[in-house]
Amino acid sequence: MPRVDGIGLFTGQWGFAWDTWLWYVKGGFAVTDNNFFVNNAATGFAASASSTRWGGVIGTGIEWAFSPNWSVGFEYDHLFMGSKDTIFSGVIVDPLLNGSINHITQDVDMVTVRFNYRFGGYGYGGPVVARY
Repeated sequence: MPRVDGIGLFTGQWGFAWDTWLWYVKGGFAVTDNNFFVNNAATGFAASASSTRWGGVIGTGIEWAFSPNWSVGFEYDHLFMGSKDTIFSGVIVDPLLNGSINHITQDVDMVTVRFNYRFGGYGYGGPVVARY
């Protein structure tokens, strides 16, 4: 059973803004940290493996500013993590191997909803700072 413990995205984005809306597309690199667990019911052996994978990511999103300081955004990303052979030590399928090799393909579909607060609002400058 696979479990994704962490995801990192390194992306750039290009978009188009009109009135209080922003639409954008993005692309770049992705990294995932994964843990895998297998249990062989016939032999009673259990094993786990972990891996870090690098791949590509593409996505799109839309954001709406519903007040001068607040906005809500919706984003979809698809991570192409590819295929990789993973060795599970402890579960012996072939006596010539030191474990069981499994070919694991991984793609991740991710939807994000976020609320943002902007200090200063539209064109009001940055956050309030004490001046001496």
